[in-house]
Amino acid sequence: MAAPCRLIVLTGGPGAGKTAILEVVRKDFHRGVSVLPEAASILFAGGFPRRRDAPGHRAVQRAIYHVQRELERIALDHPPELDGTHGGRARRPVILCDRGTLDGLAYWPGDPADFFTDLGTTLEAEFARYHAVIHLRTPPSDNGYNRQNPVRIETAEEAAEVDARILNVWAAHPNCTVVESTAHFLEKVQRVLTLVRAEAGETEA
Repeated sequence: MAAPCRLIVLTGGPGAGKTAILEVVRKDFHRGVSVLPEAASILFAGGFPRRRDAPGHRAVQRAIYHVQRELERIALDHPPELDGTHGGRARRPVILCDRGTLDGLAYWPGDPADFFTDLGTTLEAEFARYHAVIHLRTPPSDNGYNRQNPVRIETAEEAAEVDARILNVWAAHPNCTVVESTAHFLEKVQRVLTLVRAEAGETEA
């Protein structure tokens, strides 16, 4: 019987290092782990309106939610192939998501209940979609935060506020791990790789 596929969220505030870490994951795991692109980047790069008024914010987050769900559906219908065993334990296929469906709640204007009403879902249902959540903390401006990403518009202060809101959204997930910023970014990378390997069943028995 095939091992169940594990859906994992990699999230965090702007500038937390998701893009760089996901690139390392793609190179480190040749098989068994697939990485989904960020729904927001797909939409914004394609020209989806990025308005700052409340109706515009809600339209963006609804669109991101539905694109995220379809990305995950495709990935679950075509799970990554495994490459045998590690340490005597069968590996589990892992789909690593660049953000999850609940990230939009951190950007939602007004009553959070409207987010769930508009999208026809619940907090519990969205938590249940994911086996694990890895939250990368955004570094302060004096420890690595930058705006090199062309779709990143937040200042360091705004990024820190977004980071806190996203963490508040996911903190109650039963398997949420927070990865703090470090003076040496490679330490952060190694921490995430260790967590992903554990979810893939690559830890020693």
